[in-house]
Amino acid sequence: MRGQVLTPTLATLAGGVGIVLLGQAAGAYWQTVLLNLVMWIALTQSWSLFSGLTGYISLGHVVAYGIGAYVVATSFGQAPLWALVVLAGVASGLFGLLVAVPVLRVRGPYFVILTFGLAELVKFALLNLETALGKSSRLLFGAPSTATLLTAMAVLAAAATLLRHFVGISRFGRGLAAIREDETAAETIGVPVTRYKVIAFALSTTIPGMVGGLMALRSTYFEVLQVFSPTISFTIVTMAIIGGAGDARGPILGALFLVGLSEALRSAAPQLYLVALGLVLIGFVLYAPGGMLGLLRRRRAGG
Repeated sequence: MRGQVLTPTLATLAGGVGIVLLGQAAGAYWQTVLLNLVMWIALTQSWSLFSGLTGYISLGHVVAYGIGAYVVATSFGQAPLWALVVLAGVASGLFGLLVAVPVLRVRGPYFVILTFGLAELVKFALLNLETALGKSSRLLFGAPSTATLLTAMAVLAAAATLLRHFVGISRFGRGLAAIREDETAAETIGVPVTRYKVIAFALSTTIPGMVGGLMALRSTYFEVLQVFSPTISFTIVTMAIIGGAGDARGPILGALFLVGLSEALRSAAPQLYLVALGLVLIGFVLYAPGGMLGLLRRRRAGG
C-alpha cells in the first residue's frame, strides 16, 4: 500500500516540477507546447475520474471548462488570480453537483447524447446572455505570462493525476469500478450507487473549471463559442481511448501521444493531422481497446 501512495506521488511531483523548470528554460514556442500538454493531462485525468471509473462516457466535459472560463473572463481584475481560478472550480463543481442527479438517471448511448446536449444548452444560454448584455466577446488585458500560466497549469495537472490515482485505489474507486462492471449487481451488494456517481461527477467537473479559467487568460480574447467548442470534449475522449483509462498513467500517455502527433504534423503536413488521428483512433478501438496502457501491460505480461 505504501508503494501505491509514495511512488506515484513522488513521480507526479517530479514530473510537474520538471515541466515547470523545462518551461522556464525554454522559449515561447515550447512553453506553449508544454502548456497545452499539461492542460490536456488535467482535463483527461478529470474525465477519467468519472467516465474511466464508472463507464459512463461523457461528451459534455467541455461544459465545466467553459463555465470556468466564463467565470474568470467576466470577473478578471476584480480579485487575485488564484481566487478567480478557485471560484471557477467551485462554480463548475456546483454545476456538476446540480445536474448530476437528473443527468445520471440515464445510461449508455442516452447518457452520451444527453451530456453533449447539455453542453450545447449551456453554451447557447450563455451566448444569449452575452448578447442581451451587448457583449459578443471580451478582451482581457494584463493577463499573466505563458510561464506563469504553465506553472499554475502544471499544479492542476499534478493535482488531477494524484486525485485520479488515489480515488482509483480507494474504496470509493472500487465502488465506482463495480458500477462500471454491473450497476445493478453493485447496488445489490450495498454500493451506494447514486451517491457515488454524483460525487464522482461533481469531482470530475471541478478541475476542468479551473483549467478553463486559466486558458481563458492564455488567449486574452474570450468568446463563448470558442470555450464551449465540442472539439474539446472529443479530444479528451480521444486521449483517454488512446492512452487507456485504466489508471492515472493512461491519460498522460494519451496526452503525450496526441500533443506529439499534433506538433509533428503541424509544420510538416497540418492537413493530414485529422486523417492520421482518425486512423490511429480506429486502430486503437479495433486492436487495442485498452489503449497504450493496455499494450504496455500485455507486453510486460508476455515478457
